[in-house]
Amino acid sequence: MVEGSLVRIVIIAVGRLKSGPERSLLERYEERFASLARAIGVERLQTIELPESASRRPEDRMADEAKAIETALPDNAFILTLDERGKTMPSTGFAALIERERSNGRASLAVILGGPDGLDGGLRQRADLVLSFGAMTLPHQMVRVLLAEQLYRAGTILTGHPYHRG
Repeated sequence: MVEGSLVRIVIIAVGRLKSGPERSLLERYEERFASLARAIGVERLQTIELPESASRRPEDRMADEAKAIETALPDNAFILTLDERGKTMPSTGFAALIERERSNGRASLAVILGGPDGLDGGLRQRADLVLSFGAMTLPHQMVRVLLAEQLYRAGTILTGHPYHRG
């Protein structure tokens, strides 16, 4: 068990993940992560789903969504955005990032997933880290599942669990 206060990980996603196989898989990884969270000094995941903007122009939709995301961000959070133009890192690096922010006394880590048009440029610039799961465009629901799996994998890395064998 890690001493001190727990880091809160907040996933802020534009769009709602409907029921189906992706939701089931997402929930499985969230439950697995929850079983390790306290051991690595992290609270259970919190997910905030925001509605997609109804504006006509993509630029306006991204700006509307950015305002809603900004409102949902915890104060003084480490901001990580997911974007195909971002930096890639190995799972061990992602685990080390979580551990570093916890060790530095960070209260919150916010992971942002934009809507179908992507993220507003200002929000990407404000981020502490823009991360990519690869250069390919991936479906939003699959990115949510990949994120949950990588959070669980980070937990297994930090606890020495054999799930991560890379």
